Amino acid sequence: MITKLKMLSLPFFILIIFSLISCFVAFGIYNLIEGSLELRKLISKTTQVLLILSIYPSMRYLKHKASELGFVRFKCFIKHMFFGSILGLFTLFPILYLSYSLDITLLKAGVHWTLEQTLVNLLVSFLLALLISFLEEPMFRGILITAYVKRIGVTTAILISSFYYSTLHFVKAKTSIPFSEATLSDTFKLVLEAFNNLLNPAHLTVLWALLMVGIFLAVMRTHLKLSLAWCIGCHAAWVWQIKMAHRLVIVNPESDLKFLVSPYDGVIGPMVAIWLSLIIGLYFYYAHMKKNRMPNN
Repeated sequence: MITKLKMLSLPFFILIIFSLISCFVAFGIYNLIEGSLELRKLISKTTQVLLILSIYPSMRYLKHKASELGFVRFKCFIKHMFFGSILGLFTLFPILYLSYSLDITLLKAGVHWTLEQTLVNLLVSFLLALLISFLEEPMFRGILITAYVKRIGVTTAILISSFYYSTLHFVKAKTSIPFSEATLSDTFKLVLEAFNNLLNPAHLTVLWALLMVGIFLAVMRTHLKLSLAWCIGCHAAWVWQIKMAHRLVIVNPESDLKFLVSPYDGVIGPMVAIWLSLIIGLYFYYAHMKKNRMPNN
């Protein structure tokens, strides 16, 4: 039992350690660039970089091969990522369309893009989305899923990896500190503020939605046995649509249904959570019925 608890809490302690290391590294960079980037953002980005750099050593330490994490050969990777992107488009676009149809979101006034501007916005948003998914998927649906499935079972692995994925989005500080007033001790205060942000009850609906996002992607890896490229493609398509939605629409403040989306990004919220819960539920119902129809049963 103690060993399992240590295993479950290990990612949280690693995050704390990396955050503390980032305090020193980020403060040094902050002084070198003379405060041209906010200290809170530098700490966050430095922590993310450390987490990404830890993927390979973690893989070696846990004695996992790249194939066990879900990586496939380059040609298959591109093919799977493409199909994953199609899946991502079909699973989020209905929510975006429904939000607009119900007047939960409205087109931004004054948005008149030329063809060139449209292509640039599409490309930039896609590249950013791809970068985010390449950073997050190997960690959550690669290392964590693989390590947990072997040690504590599939169901727990899905829930715990999804929990860490969802909560990590809220480990952020909001306080802005002027360069002339910043000290090393402020970095630790910002880290404490970031972790305290996890306890904010206003984040519960978004946390629910992100938890379902994590479970959806984890089910792809564990139950459907799809490669990590599928998850990367699906995740990238979701983020791409959200980023494009930010550029095109705003939440209607007068809508009675605005509670269905969240101020977090104007998309992720109860509507997304319910929709993904329905898809996951239908999948498990279908899998259960299929299993019961097998001759041996």
